[in-house]
Amino acid sequence: MTDATGTADARGADRILTVPNVLSFIRLLGVPVFLYLVLVAHADVWALILLAASSITDWADGKLARLLDQTSRLGALLDPAVDRLYIVATLVALVARDIVPWWIAVVLVGRELVLAPTLAVYRRRELPPPEVLYLGKGATFLLMCALPLMLGAVAVPASEPVTGPLGWAALIWGTVLYVWTGLLYLAQAVVTARNVPVGR
Repeated sequence: MTDATGTADARGADRILTVPNVLSFIRLLGVPVFLYLVLVAHADVWALILLAASSITDWADGKLARLLDQTSRLGALLDPAVDRLYIVATLVALVARDIVPWWIAVVLVGRELVLAPTLAVYRRRELPPPEVLYLGKGATFLLMCALPLMLGAVAVPASEPVTGPLGWAALIWGTVLYVWTGLLYLAQAVVTARNVPVGR
């Protein structure tokens, strides 16, 4: 009984064509469209709508994965990867439009570049990537709120007295938490490298 269940769980974890994964792929296809809307067409309202739709589907795919019991290894990797890609793409676009200062983008992208090599620590030890910290989810949530708010201040100038300050507050707090959780992930990788032998 246990073996059969374990086999079923393993097959389920390896699924690719699931509703949450399809939503993540659709979100991924939206990244170049967003960049075109902001950088080429300057269609800020449509770009804002696309960002809002991405945020809604990001929330929905996690809920659906649990409700439909369609969690998978691909989904566990794809969903946060698309989140990060949206953050980076939005940052690049808003920096290019002089909406966000360049140093914010350097700090956030630098955090990803520093953490990327730590994945090799876990692969060499045949370990899964570290669990996502709730604080890290909070940081991502703040950033994914901040960037649309700041774009909204430009797309709808009448909203700037509200969306501007809210966007800056979320951006600053999100950046601080993003860097802090990056340091926690880095420390976790160092501890793993020291205490777990290669190829356990």
